[in-house]
Amino acid sequence: MSKRDYYEVLGVSQSASQDEIKKAYRGLARKLHPDVNKDDPNAETKFKELSEAYEVLSDTTKRSQYDRFGHQDPTAGAGGFGGGFQGQDFGGFGDIFDMFFGGAGGRGRGPQRGADLEYTMAIEFKDAAFGLKKEIEIPRTETCDVCSGTGAKPGTKVETCPTCKGSGAQEFVTNTPLGRMVNRRTCPTCQGTGKRITTPCTACKGAGTVRKRRKIEVNIPAGVDTGTRMRISGGGEAGDHGAPPGDLYIVIRVNKHDFFEREGNDIWCEVPITFVQAALGDEVTVPTLYGRETLRVPEGTQTGTVFHLRAKGMPRLGNGVAKGDQHVRVIVQTPSRLTDRQKDLFRELSREFGEESHEQSRNIFERMKSAFLGE
Repeated sequence: MSKRDYYEVLGVSQSASQDEIKKAYRGLARKLHPDVNKDDPNAETKFKELSEAYEVLSDTTKRSQYDRFGHQDPTAGAGGFGGGFQGQDFGGFGDIFDMFFGGAGGRGRGPQRGADLEYTMAIEFKDAAFGLKKEIEIPRTETCDVCSGTGAKPGTKVETCPTCKGSGAQEFVTNTPLGRMVNRRTCPTCQGTGKRITTPCTACKGAGTVRKRRKIEVNIPAGVDTGTRMRISGGGEAGDHGAPPGDLYIVIRVNKHDFFEREGNDIWCEVPITFVQAALGDEVTVPTLYGRETLRVPEGTQTGTVFHLRAKGMPRLGNGVAKGDQHVRVIVQTPSRLTDRQKDLFRELSREFGEESHEQSRNIFERMKSAFLGE
């Protein structure tokens, strides 16, 4: 029966850090240890599989070899990864895998997928609301057009490496009291590819890839926000010797607006009104993303009062029909430069308020006094 992928056994991705691998192992070790699962006849087998996976992936050299060659040994008679776990004692927790590891390497995994790229794109506030198409230029490696990624000059052949016979690795066997230990190292002649190029391509110098600046048109959907991440499949670096390219990730950064502020799919703004408009009421014109709207301000409106304009906010990402709201906070502007006539009118108005105004001031003072003195 074929072995499970070590990353799958530990439940981590191939890009997992050493800390993530160690954390995953410790959690599974406590769960799968034979002493904890005495009623499970397969407990020891499961724990051996976990032990084998961790022993390889926790060692950077062995992990690199595993990523390149997989489980199986490319030469006859070798044990492959995990050959030294038979008959081991699996007692105790902590660093359980401080034991000998017999065998490494295996059949080559072939060309590797290209690396992913990330590009940060700054857009304007209204572009985030309505979406846009934008052309960007990405520096990246691409498959050489001359040799089609083989690295060899057209018309010439790619030969099997004479040192490793195409395996991509050299094997060193050591006999120990615990059994045979196999150490496999990357072949220095072919650098692990298993192939030798006698006549390199003149365009890419045998690398199979070339560096280029590629223009890509990006469709930004309506409703994106700062931090939105978009994936363009195949837009990353070229793969190794014909392998698939990586992906390109576009990270959005929305520039601030002079008038609007965003809060999720809602937007906020402040609109100034005069003292007279606040006292007597009025209709004011409010700008929105979709044009001007008339807002009715009732008489006696206080500064800081918030009004709501339904569905005048940002579109919901992935749903261009649904929109957030626009919240309008009115700010009453107090007159600062008054003529003598205007001052007289305000004094007259104050006298008209008379006792009502005095009573309001007294009530406010009493509330402040209670708040500060706890009365």
